[in-house]
Amino acid sequence: MSDSAGDAGQPPPTGPNYGDTWTYESFLGAIPGVSIAPLPAVALQIAVFEAAILAGAAYYGLWEAAIAGTLAVVVAGGGSLLTLRMGRTLRGLDLPEPYRRLAFGSRIEVVLSILAYVGLLTYLFAADPVDAGTPLLTELLGPDPPLPAVYLALLVAWDVVYRIGIAWWASVTAVWRSWHYGFDAETVSAVARADRLPLAFAALQLGLVPIVWPRPLLLGVLLGHVVAVAAAVGLSILLLRRGETANRT
Repeated sequence: MSDSAGDAGQPPPTGPNYGDTWTYESFLGAIPGVSIAPLPAVALQIAVFEAAILAGAAYYGLWEAAIAGTLAVVVAGGGSLLTLRMGRTLRGLDLPEPYRRLAFGSRIEVVLSILAYVGLLTYLFAADPVDAGTPLLTELLGPDPPLPAVYLALLVAWDVVYRIGIAWWASVTAVWRSWHYGFDAETVSAVARADRLPLAFAALQLGLVPIVWPRPLLLGVLLGHVVAVAAAVGLSILLLRRGETANRT
C-alpha cells in the first residue's frame, strides 16, 4: 500500500467535466441546448427501447422476441442507473487523480465493450448454429427475420454489452486503486459502497439466463463474468480494508 488520498470531499458544484465521465454519460451534455437529469434520461432510454420492441412485436407478430427484448432492456436500464450512481459517488470523493483518469478518462471501457460485442456477433453468426442447433436470432425472430427487428435486437444487445464493459472496467480499476492507495475510514466506507454497485449489476445480468440457457458458451461467458466481477469487487474491498488498517498505524 502507498499514498493516502485524504478525507472524503464534497461533490463538485457543477456537473462533471468531459474526460471525468464514462463515454455514454457525455452524450446528452454534449448536445447544445439539451439538459436532462440522469434519472429521466434512463427512463427515456427504457421507454424508447421498450416502445420500439412492442411496436415491432405487434407489427411482425414477434411476441416471444418481445419478452427477451424486454429482459434485455430492463438489464440495460438497471445497468445505467447503477453505473450513473457509481460515477456520481466516486466523483464526489477526493480520490487520487491517476485513478480518476484511468477509470473515467481512458475510454478503455469502450474498447472492452467493442471487443465483447464483436465476440457476441461472431458467436451469433458463426458459432451459434453449431452450438445450439437453431441460431438464437432465428429462434427469436423467425427463419426470415425482418431487417428492422434484427437492427433493433443488435442495438439493444450493444446497450447491454456496453454497460457490462463499464461494470467490468470499474471493477478492474477498483482493484488497482485499492492496491495502490490507502484511505481513511470514511472514504473507505463510501468507496466500498460504490464498488459494490458493479456486483449488483452483475447480479441483475442473471436475468438474461433464460435467453442464453440452451447455449453453453453464452451461458458460461455470462456466469463467468458474474463470478469475475464478484471476485474483483471482493478483492477491492479487502484491499480497501487493509489500506484503512495500514493508515491507522
